[in-house]
Amino acid sequence: MVKDLTVGTPSKTLWMYTVPLVLSTIFQQLYTMADSMIAGKYAGKAALAAVGASYPITMIFIALAAGTNIGCSVVISQLFGSKKMEGMKTAAYTSIVSTFALSVFMTVLGAFFCSGMIKMLNTPQDIFYESSLYLRIYIFGVVFLFMYNTCNGIFTALGDSKTPLYFLIMSSVFNVVLDLVFVIKFKWGVAGVAWATFIAQGVAGVMAFFVLINRLKKIETKGKVSFFSIGMLKRISVMAVPSACQKSFVSVGNLMIQTLVNSFGSDVIAGFSAGMRINTFVVTNIITLGNGLSGYVAQNYGACKVDRVKEGVKAGYIMMSVFALVSTLILMLFPGQLMGLFVDPTEGLAVIDVGAKFLRVVAPFFVVACLKICCDSVLRGTSCAVPFMVTTFADLILRVGLSFILVDSFGEMGIWYSWPIGWAIGAVLSFIFYKSGIWNKAKTE
Repeated sequence: MVKDLTVGTPSKTLWMYTVPLVLSTIFQQLYTMADSMIAGKYAGKAALAAVGASYPITMIFIALAAGTNIGCSVVISQLFGSKKMEGMKTAAYTSIVSTFALSVFMTVLGAFFCSGMIKMLNTPQDIFYESSLYLRIYIFGVVFLFMYNTCNGIFTALGDSKTPLYFLIMSSVFNVVLDLVFVIKFKWGVAGVAWATFIAQGVAGVMAFFVLINRLKKIETKGKVSFFSIGMLKRISVMAVPSACQKSFVSVGNLMIQTLVNSFGSDVIAGFSAGMRINTFVVTNIITLGNGLSGYVAQNYGACKVDRVKEGVKAGYIMMSVFALVSTLILMLFPGQLMGLFVDPTEGLAVIDVGAKFLRVVAPFFVVACLKICCDSVLRGTSCAVPFMVTTFADLILRVGLSFILVDSFGEMGIWYSWPIGWAIGAVLSFIFYKSGIWNKAKTE
């Protein structure tokens, strides 16, 4: 079912559109967290550390997939909002073909450099083999990762945020069941966690592809529709490449931070891994609200309804802030209990302490991250790529640079302090760009 986001009360339209997106992300995050929980509880803290050590590398693949998702989603939303259905379908088919080719290339590249990447992170020897094994299995599912993200981006660009939710619910439940079977019953350890993700992700990706193709066929068009267009690929790339680069560079920055974390040993790695999973759960849901806002902005921008864009931004920031404040309250009150979900307290008190300290540092600043993500959503939804990149890289460079500076004086706590500082400066820059109206000047010109 497609939905026109250019009509109706902005706040109600945005709520109805974004809630299914957030639920989808929650399910996706829950099953990735389940990987760490089951690994830590039933295979030991070394298994939790092994999954955590490879996590920043898997995030590079996820970042590339998400970046291409955003690029195609913005273009398709704008074409759909301006009722150019032939161009919209051409953009959709071009996105599918090009991202499939990219995913195959990334799979080959990842398989070849898998062990080298794990070694580059200064991964401790006691978890090196399991980290490498997890990553190698994960890499062969990258095609499905890209397939699902591209289909998800096209669904949401057409105003359909419910279909991706259904796929995520199915995939999440399936993944957790496979985790339990492979790790607890078959005793496959880290390999079982990786295979569970591979299979569940594969099923979701294939099903999403066939449902999307059927959905696109039902949309009536009068003119010619191409299954691949160089011109359309260039237009998509204008937004997809900066988005993919932005997310990838953030992931590379996280890799650099991970090398610092790895120097503190397995307990800190495991604690940081679990703490980051919880932090990522919150931030990713805020980003999903931002992605929903981007889709809303893109359709209304394409329809030249600037007033609706501004009203949507206010509603979007309120949504993000409410979620952020509730999350902050929970993480500040129960950090130890949340960490206890990942590791048995009888063997991981040091791990729990590390993760709890990390959460207490970052949680009060989620609302600051909301401001940045909200303003970035407008810049992205209106294809204002350069300011969007500037705000993101300012956050990244500061966060990585401060981690290396502060670690000498504060140990691992210095790494944690870099998060809120980076968010704050990035938020200020992004807000300045939004208030300047630069995102609307391009349309006017």
